[in-house]
Amino acid sequence: MSDHAQHAHDDGHHDEAHDGVSEIHVSLKGYMTGFAAAAFLTILPFWLVMSGAFSKTGPADAFILLFAAVQIVVHMVYFLHLNAKSEGGWNMLALVFTIVLVVITLSGSIWIMFHLNSNMLPSMMPNPQNLP
Repeated sequence: MSDHAQHAHDDGHHDEAHDGVSEIHVSLKGYMTGFAAAAFLTILPFWLVMSGAFSKTGPADAFILLFAAVQIVVHMVYFLHLNAKSEGGWNMLALVFTIVLVVITLSGSIWIMFHLNSNMLPSMMPNPQNLP
């Protein structure tokens, strides 16, 4: 079939690339790049913590959280193929909503655990020696 004959037949369907929405390009190179980045972002923090490179837990926690956040972005871009233009922007809206829910859940859980820990200490009781 000639090129002209293919263009002459139009059944009303439009290609996404022509509608202004970007196509998802999947390749082995992209998956391997994502896998290498995800493996690096997992192995490096694990090795640094296990080797005792951090003397205090604060910097180690911040380092692990930073690498975890970067790894989430790597998974979203390379494996889930999410970007601001896919699905007309609805994927980005769903991502923002998910991030808000995760932040609320994690911050609320940490706040509750901190207050439970500080309020349940034996030193907070009026007379800890006379426990039943």
